[in-house]
Amino acid sequence: VQLQASGGGLVQAGASLRLSCAASGRTSRFMGWFRQAPGKEREFVSAIRWSGGNTYYADSVKGRFSLSRDIAKNTIYLQMNSLKPEDTAVYYCAADPSIILSSIRFASAYNHWGQGTQVTVSS
Repeated sequence: VQLQASGGGLVQAGASLRLSCAASGRTSRFMGWFRQAPGKEREFVSAIRWSGGNTYYADSVKGRFSLSRDIAKNTIYLQMNSLKPEDTAVYYCAADPSIILSSIRFASAYNHWGQGTQVTVSS
């Protein structure tokens, strides 16, 4: 599985951004986004079940972020609204053909990662 992430940038608080992650290779059961701020561990943001489209979110982004997929393009999109300075981080997309639901919030459960895209939110 190869992942190509894009869409980061520098925005002001309250603005929106959309991240994309295009996958190639074997289809993954779940695809997701994690983020890592300087000096902090990588944390779960959101995940989507490829079959069915069920979505899962961290409490910190629930109601502001929305994850969707385009099956034809093998791509997921993270729509980020009402961005806050604390959302500043490098965002990584992740996928794994074997991952199960109980593991989707753990970075260690994913074997395939995109290159990361920087999101910076100024106050």
